[in-house]
Amino acid sequence: MTDTLVGSVGTAARFASRARESALVAAAHADDVDSRARFPLEAITSLRDAGLLGAAVPTHLGGEGASLTELAEIATTIAEGCSATGMIFVMHQIQVLCLTRHGAGSTAAESTLRGVASRGDLVASATTEIGIGGNTRTSGCAVEPRSDGRMHLAKTAPVISYGAQADVILTTARRNVDSAPSDQVLVICSRDQTTLVPTGDWDTLGFRGTCSPGFELDATVGADDVLPVDYATISGETMLPVSHTLWAAVWLGIARAATDRATSVTQRAARRSIGTLPPSATRLAELLGMLGAFEGVVADAASTFDRLADDRKAITSIPRAIGYNALKLTASQSVIDIVGKAMLVCGIQGYRQDTDVSLGRLLRDSYGTAVMVNNDRILANNAQLSLLQRRKGLR
Repeated sequence: MTDTLVGSVGTAARFASRARESALVAAAHADDVDSRARFPLEAITSLRDAGLLGAAVPTHLGGEGASLTELAEIATTIAEGCSATGMIFVMHQIQVLCLTRHGAGSTAAESTLRGVASRGDLVASATTEIGIGGNTRTSGCAVEPRSDGRMHLAKTAPVISYGAQADVILTTARRNVDSAPSDQVLVICSRDQTTLVPTGDWDTLGFRGTCSPGFELDATVGADDVLPVDYATISGETMLPVSHTLWAAVWLGIARAATDRATSVTQRAARRSIGTLPPSATRLAELLGMLGAFEGVVADAASTFDRLADDRKAITSIPRAIGYNALKLTASQSVIDIVGKAMLVCGIQGYRQDTDVSLGRLLRDSYGTAVMVNNDRILANNAQLSLLQRRKGLR
């Protein structure tokens, strides 16, 4: 990556310089993180030291009360340097916002948020389960009360991103052993109350630094660690819209990084033949138009959420749910298309692994976007929702 981080231009002033500094740290280690499939410790430490892990925590709990628009802009800048670091940053912020928006009245939620703000505690999630498939709105495991008043939870999770490095894991489970699979709660499982046993390795094509193997999770927590709001509400009002918006922001960062490389190649060619338009210039112009459209889609989604954040009915409406699902579909396809077109602009320089404009890592990461909650599943959800929404046409 070059020293030019185009994503930093739009980042809110109070976060811009910190986001850029952390992005440069992430970029310096991105290739090693990718090649070794290791946790991006240097970049996460930079984010922690800069206070960015606590950006979304409310001010009265020690954070900065960042809006979703601000978080998205930070995420895009970070992802330009390292896709995996960007994904870890947003997965953490998604969980922070779940606690912020649904943890009222829970001393455990407040304590967790204070830890994020003061110490930079890293929060992960365990929302999928062996035997359930990728449906996060279904659980097999259940919260079971113990004789001492504490709660026990055991879950076999096929994936827990950065689980081994997390200080807290928010885990879904059935409310009790008699509950239906869809009657779920969200449980705060702190490191000192949780045992994790790895069940596999993480050797993937892309997003290798997210370190997302499966785990056997066993936690014994206090009754207050079970959030009082049902997970269906948390999912609809926060998890769904925030996840798809912040994921898209990271993928925008990948697209910007690819476009930056394509721009460098084209400008170098232009300097070698002054007065002659490089053949790649027309493809670059097309690429910049695609990137601009992508930027607009992400910005609109984030600003819409910020505007409607307190209108829980509007956030969970069928048209809005279809829209956020469509955002995921559009963003995941856009990043693949943009990186692919950037490859055509860069040519052999982008195809090689040993150049400063190599697109190999970005290309592999881009294809991971379509299988993070598989696009076919999301399209099927939208198909069902489309049958329920009311028409607003002239007829």
